[in-house]
Amino acid sequence: MTSLAKPGTQALATGFGLSMAGSAAVGSHGPALVAGALAVIAVVAGMLLRRAATLAVLLSAATIVLAGLPPVLAALSGLSAAAYLVCRHAVGPRPVAVIGSWPTIVGAIGFTFIGLVATSFPVQVPWLPLVAPLGVLAIYLLATRPFLN
Repeated sequence: MTSLAKPGTQALATGFGLSMAGSAAVGSHGPALVAGALAVIAVVAGMLLRRAATLAVLLSAATIVLAGLPPVLAALSGLSAAAYLVCRHAVGPRPVAVIGSWPTIVGAIGFTFIGLVATSFPVQVPWLPLVAPLGVLAIYLLATRPFLN
C-alpha cells in the first residue's frame, strides 16, 4: 500500500502545486507572469526535490504581490499552497493519514475563510500590521498554556 500511496500523494501534490501557481498567475503580465512561470517550473522540480516545493510557494506569493490579485484568487492560491506543502512533505508509512486528517483540513479551510472575511471589510487601520504579531503571540501563549505546567 505504501508503494501506491507515494505516487498518488506526489500526483496530488503536483495538482495542488499547479493550482497554486495557476491561480496566482491568472491575468498577470510582465514581472508577475515571469514569477508565475518560475513557480510552475519550481512545482515541476518539486516532484524530485522537496525543497523546490517551498520555492514554488514563495514564487507564487511573489506572483500574487506583483499581480495585485483579488482576495478570492489569492485565497485560492494560498489554500492550494497549504495543501501542496502538506501533500509534498507528508512522510511515514501512511502519508494519506496526514493529508486527510481533520485538523489539517479544518485548519486550512478555516484560515482561508477567516482571511476572506477579514479582507471583505474596508477597514483602513495603518497600525494594525504592527499589532498583529503581538496578537498572534498572545493566541499562541493562551493555546500552549495548558501544556506548560
